[in-house]
Amino acid sequence: MIFRLIERDLKTKFGDFRELLFYDGRSESIALVMGNVEMGEDVICRVHSACVSGHVFNSVECECQAEMEAAQSAIQTAGRGVIIYLEQEGKGNGHLALMASIPYKKAGMKQSEAYERAGFEADARSFRAASEILADLKVKSVVLLTNNAGKADDLRRFSTIVSAIKELKI
Repeated sequence: MIFRLIERDLKTKFGDFRELLFYDGRSESIALVMGNVEMGEDVICRVHSACVSGHVFNSVECECQAEMEAAQSAIQTAGRGVIIYLEQEGKGNGHLALMASIPYKKAGMKQSEAYERAGFEADARSFRAASEILADLKVKSVVLLTNNAGKADDLRRFSTIVSAIKELKI
């Protein structure tokens, strides 16, 4: 079960959001909300995993920062939406897995294959927390901004209604 801890207003280059901090007993998750999403249908939603390399160090080897900006821009254009930021670096395997997988990725493997070759799960992420946050926000259904249809499947498994998937263009 997830608990809402605190919230604040957050001004960004894409407009004003509400930042809400959640905790599920293991890790923190953050929801950035623009506009009124309560009881909203077809609310634009991005579920975004942590990426130290992209978000903190501005790495050009991943698209995480560009994906976050594209999601914020899409929500700004729509006037409402939610970004859920989950602490699950390296597809849920952690930063160690990300770093250990780099030689395999450079050898031409897909990221999921590189994680497996390095001894980790191809994708250890769970989107349970995201689904619980959307329920807490009373969002009825979402249009999911993603290039990974598996996220929609996992959200649906946790009772989130994903009415559509929209490719995140960066």
